[in-house]
Amino acid sequence: MDLPIQAPASNGLQWFGRSDRGPIRQNNEDAFIGVQFDAREIHHLGVFGQEVTGRMDFAFAVSDGMGGAKAGEYASRIAIEKITTLLPPSYRRSAIGLQAGIPDVMEELFAEIHEALAYLGTSQEECTGMETTLSLCWFTPDRMYFGHIGDSRIYYLGAKSKAIKQLTEDDTYVGWLLRNGKLTEREARNHPRRNMLQKALGGSNQFVTPQVGAVSLQSGDTFLLCTDGLVKGLYDYQLGEFLRSPEPNPAQRLVDESLARDGTDNTTAVVIRVL
Repeated sequence: MDLPIQAPASNGLQWFGRSDRGPIRQNNEDAFIGVQFDAREIHHLGVFGQEVTGRMDFAFAVSDGMGGAKAGEYASRIAIEKITTLLPPSYRRSAIGLQAGIPDVMEELFAEIHEALAYLGTSQEECTGMETTLSLCWFTPDRMYFGHIGDSRIYYLGAKSKAIKQLTEDDTYVGWLLRNGKLTEREARNHPRRNMLQKALGGSNQFVTPQVGAVSLQSGDTFLLCTDGLVKGLYDYQLGEFLRSPEPNPAQRLVDESLARDGTDNTTAVVIRVL
């Protein structure tokens, strides 16, 4: 997916992150990360902050693990940790082919994470059967490239957009029904098979080709990465309303509002604003 190119007007990013176990789950199988990196080094970002763009690239990701005992928790955190070791060499590989190489590099990055999870799942008893979703945004000075597998989501609210747009496609049968107009958003939220993934990283999955795409950046754009727990409590139009409102911490507000309405799952949101 590659949305129409607009003249870039970005000179910085502002971000906010929040993850909550929720009142029902015993542990938090969600994880998220924000980093600033180039070919030589990588720096972890705080849960909120602001930086000028241009000197280094930025990446943000969310993952939602699955598996018995604590396997899901391990899976999501391993995926996030692997990103920190793989992004600098990925930056070098993408630089060889300039930005045209980033989608290919993104597929390689997902494949390497999948192989690591699959190996651990077969070699360590406590990791047996572990899987995870992964939604990753890679920000260059003028574009955001994304890779995605599972039912976590990446949303885009353009500076001039009237409605929020889901960039990623849920790798579920229910997601397919919704995209093809066979279910409404309300019906999809209550469908008994809504949580059955067709594709994830790790486990016994053989094919892990991620969805990849890009969006040209413009000042005023907003991106939301979230796990499925967030959208169990909020409809898409509500996500857009909260992202448009002048919240001091929109990720905190989104998670709090979702938990107040549902709260049956771990809930994570990462919001990135283009300045």
